[in-house]
Amino acid sequence: MAARVESQRGTLPAPRFGLPNLGVGVGLRTAHYTHILEQSPEVAWFEVLSDNYLHTRGRPLEILDRVAERYPVALHGVSLNLGSVEPLDREYIRELKALRDRVGARWVSDHVCFTGVAGRNTHDLLPLPLTEEALRHVAERARVVSELLGARLVLENPSTYVEFSGATLHEWEFMAALAEEADIGLLLDVNNVLVSAKNHGFEPETYLAAIPMERVVQIHVAGHTDHGTHAIDTHIGPVPDAVWQLYARARELGADASVLLEWDADIPPFDVVHADARRAERALGVGEAPGS
Repeated sequence: MAARVESQRGTLPAPRFGLPNLGVGVGLRTAHYTHILEQSPEVAWFEVLSDNYLHTRGRPLEILDRVAERYPVALHGVSLNLGSVEPLDREYIRELKALRDRVGARWVSDHVCFTGVAGRNTHDLLPLPLTEEALRHVAERARVVSELLGARLVLENPSTYVEFSGATLHEWEFMAALAEEADIGLLLDVNNVLVSAKNHGFEPETYLAAIPMERVVQIHVAGHTDHGTHAIDTHIGPVPDAVWQLYARARELGADASVLLEWDADIPPFDVVHADARRAERALGVGEAPGS
């Protein structure tokens, strides 16, 4: 169990469960393999899309091995399917653990969602009914995954576009209660908070105020597309000022965690992505948005 500390909120886990703050990193993408291996850029760490390196042999794993020899890495996946009522895929979890151990990943993360039914993976992050029953269900499955991994699972808040009419909890209430009940870490995606806030009409700061920041192991920043009536989580950069501002607010509230910039569509040269990621360093410790 993690060390505990006392605070005004009661007995809390030590910040990040003692996991390191790796600084500001970027996602490992195939378009940048050659640049990374030939130029060895000054990057603090890489987030690895774990599903891209399972059930594969040859070049992808060879590249990942070489990157992991030079840089810290963390695994980020999309297929745990925690919200499903189907049995957990224990073989998938064993493969995740083996990949983590192979590359020395600092932690393993996924999303609070379900990704398929009847044995079929939609490769999409589908929303959950935010109810007490769903909370208990996901928390139990998250605890099992942590036990199988031999380390705390880290879970991310997804962006959502619809809500269930039978919901009894706000998403921020669900996430905070889940983190406590399952005793897990959180990956706080501030871009997803903004996207969901736009789509569902809540205040982003209300969301942040409810999150137990001592459990935040990692933060995502990314770009999105605002269509006026709604927003889409497109992961197209550069990161908008509103996302940087919410990131700075999360830091003011105590989120002292590794930062990762996601840029997954219309991917530019590595130097462009890296330069945008390093804007986060301007917000470290000053509580101001990078562009302010």
